[in-house]
Amino acid sequence: MSANAITFVGMDAHKKAINVAMLLPGTKQPMEWQVANEPAAIRRLAKKLVREAPGEVRCCYEAGPCGYALQRELESAAGIICEVVAPSLIPVKPGDRIKTDRKDARKLAEMQRGDLLTVVHPPTADEESVRDLCRCREDAQEDLTRARQRMGKFLLRRGLVFTVCKRAWGKLHRQWLRGLSFENSADLAVFGDYLLAIEQLEERVLTLAAKLTEIAQRDPYREPVGWLRCFRGIDTVAAMTLVAELHGFRRFRSARELMAYLGLVPSEYSSGESRHRGSITKAGNGHARRMLVETAWHYRHRAKSGETLRRRREGQPARVIALADRAQERLCRRYRYLVERGKPTPKVVVAIARELVGFLWGALQKPVEVRS
Repeated sequence: MSANAITFVGMDAHKKAINVAMLLPGTKQPMEWQVANEPAAIRRLAKKLVREAPGEVRCCYEAGPCGYALQRELESAAGIICEVVAPSLIPVKPGDRIKTDRKDARKLAEMQRGDLLTVVHPPTADEESVRDLCRCREDAQEDLTRARQRMGKFLLRRGLVFTVCKRAWGKLHRQWLRGLSFENSADLAVFGDYLLAIEQLEERVLTLAAKLTEIAQRDPYREPVGWLRCFRGIDTVAAMTLVAELHGFRRFRSARELMAYLGLVPSEYSSGESRHRGSITKAGNGHARRMLVETAWHYRHRAKSGETLRRRREGQPARVIALADRAQERLCRRYRYLVERGKPTPKVVVAIARELVGFLWGALQKPVEVRS
C-alpha cells in the first residue's frame, strides 16, 4: 500500500498518559489529543483510530519503561499495526532546543511517514517473561556482590582480614566467619544482619538459577542453549541470558550485524582524510554484552577441553562442537597475541568478546538441508 493512503500515528507514551498525533493521508497538520494510559482508554483509542482513518493505520512509539504492553493492546484491540522504535536512532536536529510530549508525538508521526525510524524487534509475551527472569537473577547476583562487599569492608574497619587462602566466600572463609566474635553488641548486630542478607541473597540466586535451568530444558530453548553450552565459558545461565535477551539470533543477517547490535564494534568519526576510531559504541543490549565480556575472560587460559566441558557437549551436533573448538583455539591464541603486543587487558577481553559473537552466530545458524 502506498504511503499516501496510510494514516500514521505517533504516540509519546508515559506511565499516566499518552500524547497522540494522527496524520491523515494527504495532510500536513496532525490531529492531536491525549488519552490515559489505561487498558479501557487504549481500547477506545484503537476504535477511534479505525473509525476516523480512511484506510490502513500505522502507529509507533519509542521503546522505554512502558515496554510492549501498549503495542500488544492496540494490535489485539483492532488489528492496528503498531511499531516500537529505537529512541537512540531517531534523527535529531542539532539546533532544536524545544522538547515537549506533544512535539515528540508529532515528530514520530512525521518521521514514520518519511520512513526515517528504526523499528525494534519485539519479544513475545513468553520471551519477555523469560528475559525478565534472567534479569531478576542478574539483579539478585548484583545485590549479593554488594552485600558481600559491605561485609568485607565492615570487617576491614575492625581489623579483621581473611588470609587463610585467596578465595573468598569459600568453605574456609565461611568457617572463619563463623568463628568471629565481637565484644560490642552493635558490631555483633551489624555482623549478623550482613551475614543474614548474604545467606538470603545466595538462596535467591540459587532458586532463580534453578528455574532458568528448568526452562532451558524445554522448547524452544533446549536446542540453542545446548549448542551455546558447547563453548568454553558458557553454561546454562549464560546461554539462557543470551538467548532470552536476543530472542532470535537468526534475525541478524550476519555476524557483523549482531556485533553492531551488541555495541561491541568501535565507534568512528571520519571526515575527509581524517579517520578516527574510538571505544566501542556500547549500543544495543547491555545485558547480553556484559555476559559476553564475562565469558571472554575464560579465554585468557590455554585452550583445553576439561571434563565439565565434555559433559556439556554430550549429544550435541558435531558441527557445533567443531566450531566451538575452532573458537577456543583462535580466541586463546588471539588473547595471548594481543597481550604480548602490550594491549590493555580490558581492551583485549572486549576484542575477544567481539570475535566470540561471530562464532556464536555461526553456531546458531541451522544448516540448510539439501534435497536430492
